[in-house]
Amino acid sequence: MGSRADIVRAMQDGRRAGTAGDRPTACPYPAGDLLRSAWLRGYAAARPLPGEDVDR
Repeated sequence: MGSRADIVRAMQDGRRAGTAGDRPTACPYPAGDLLRSAWLRGYAAARPLPGEDVDR
């Protein structure tokens, strides 16, 4: 399990990847790792849902 700083860094990296338009398979952490969950949460927070207005 990662430290709090590692988790925050993973979320920020995921958010940057989502903003850049990277695919979710670009996550550098293995399945079952807490850091993967954090990365994917950050990624999902940055990606608009289908039908959402992108220019909010």
